[in-house]
Amino acid sequence: MSHPCASRIRRHGAAGRVHGFLAAVLALSALTACGGVQIKPEPKLPDPVIQKMPARIGLVVPPEMRNYVHKETRWGVNWQVDLGPGHTALVKRFFGSLFDEVVEFTELEEARGASGLKAVFEPRIEQYSFVTARETGGRYYAVTIRYRINLYTPDTALADSYTLTGYGNALAKGLSSGKPLQQATLAAMRDAAAKFLVQFPEQPAGKLLAANEPVVAEPKTASVDEITGIEAVPINEPQAQRMPPAPPSTPVPSPSVPTTPGTEKPPPGTSGEANP
Repeated sequence: MSHPCASRIRRHGAAGRVHGFLAAVLALSALTACGGVQIKPEPKLPDPVIQKMPARIGLVVPPEMRNYVHKETRWGVNWQVDLGPGHTALVKRFFGSLFDEVVEFTELEEARGASGLKAVFEPRIEQYSFVTARETGGRYYAVTIRYRINLYTPDTALADSYTLTGYGNALAKGLSSGKPLQQATLAAMRDAAAKFLVQFPEQPAGKLLAANEPVVAEPKTASVDEITGIEAVPINEPQAQRMPPAPPSTPVPSPSVPTTPGTEKPPPGTSGEANP
């Protein structure tokens, strides 16, 4: 026979999950009445403790990234995430932390023939997706952002193309949906930046730039569709920010964006296509 205290604990835990789910439903109802959720994540990153590479590089932040907005309607609620301004600041910050000199351009053509460049980087957002407290039983919000970073030679011939995925989550608290979604988005942005800063120096192009040598376009022996993936690595988070496993929930439809070879797959339960 089970201990009576254990029974009380189980009932209390179930009641907590029901309470969390009901709070999530009430929050969505309030959002429907007031017109939806709109956020504009702008990260504030500490200076990374890394040794800069001596190279002078070009950074192209195309209009598609500067003005990137994700929009979708879910359960009658309009969600809008303005990702462009925050990501523009983010890429400037972490490329500036990685290289001695960064020359900014708005189009790739502008970088062709610029003097003294050893490489040209062009970051892009490929997909943004999220789950809300409704899918996680009222417990947390989670965000996945998939990026592609194209690497060009000084004369803008494509040398490589990296895929990179950032993951973030935040506890659902109260009736606010905007704040936890913004926190989860910022965490995903920081996660992606940390992966690139840690792993790029180990890539062949990273080693060339560390020696202040120009990037070259090597002949490809594999399929032209083959790309280089920046792997998912553990990012240490404060214990209070780590989320417990979510209870079973109704799955969200999978995104229709096809999986590209070498691209990391987002965790189960995330969805939504990017809308540049």
